[in-house]
Amino acid sequence: MKTAVITDTASYLDPAIAKAAGIHIVSITVIFEQQTYLENETITYKEFYDKMRADKNMPSTAQVTMAQMQAEFDQLAEEGYDEVICVNLSSGITTFFENLSAYAQTVENIKVVPFDSKMASEGEAWLTLLAAKMARAGKNADEIVPELEKLRDANHVRFAVDNLSHLLRTGRITNSSALIGNLLRIKPILTFEDGKIVALSKERTMKRALNKIKENIAESLPDMNYPVRIGIINGNNAEEEARWVEAIEAENFMAGGQPVTVETGEIGPSIGVHTGEGVMGVVWSRDWDKM
Repeated sequence: MKTAVITDTASYLDPAIAKAAGIHIVSITVIFEQQTYLENETITYKEFYDKMRADKNMPSTAQVTMAQMQAEFDQLAEEGYDEVICVNLSSGITTFFENLSAYAQTVENIKVVPFDSKMASEGEAWLTLLAAKMARAGKNADEIVPELEKLRDANHVRFAVDNLSHLLRTGRITNSSALIGNLLRIKPILTFEDGKIVALSKERTMKRALNKIKENIAESLPDMNYPVRIGIINGNNAEEEARWVEAIEAENFMAGGQPVTVETGEIGPSIGVHTGEGVMGVVWSRDWDKM
């Protein structure tokens, strides 16, 4: 049994890392008025944020099409793969997983196994990397999916947006009434619950948001008796990211008897449309590379 792995650009996997791991990436479409772009193909992260800042009309996104997926399936079938695991952007913020699950029943040239990450960015990327690691070791979907579920169940995420208006505009936050007020004067901390974005608390500054997130990490680690990886992610906010990395590394967090691994990542167009520029986030979970 030869198993392939596909993800979408909302995982923000570095293309070079994905290629080395044998991961196929399909691009989400970003739309400015009538002009469409393929994330990380025909528009870079910087170009996107520059354009969003300058453009009067806010952008939107269009999910990966089944035609895009079928093209990948055809290529993989030609290369001799028997099955493909598709690690998808959270079903709580897109209907793609539901659509692919239905479409998978019609694909005849390869077995398609959709997997709902219930996350985005680093959390989605780690699931994809674990699937690819196991596939390279000769494991099949029946063996890989239970491990993906184990990793997904261990995922924690907190993120703070600089401006809540984008999430309100795109309708991607489920309990927005808890935060209505002077939106420009708060930095709400949000998370994913059952794949949906929900608000947890209000903070006045990014510094206070960071301190609250550090408390959340410290509270969770005693129950995580295994190696842990922390990802610090930013939406075109490199200076703030550097401050967050320094602050979190200074905590010397331990889990499973080992220091946690800290890495960084970016949030690009397909999620930046909803969060806006300046978003900061932290994801922590089992260290996929040690599973």
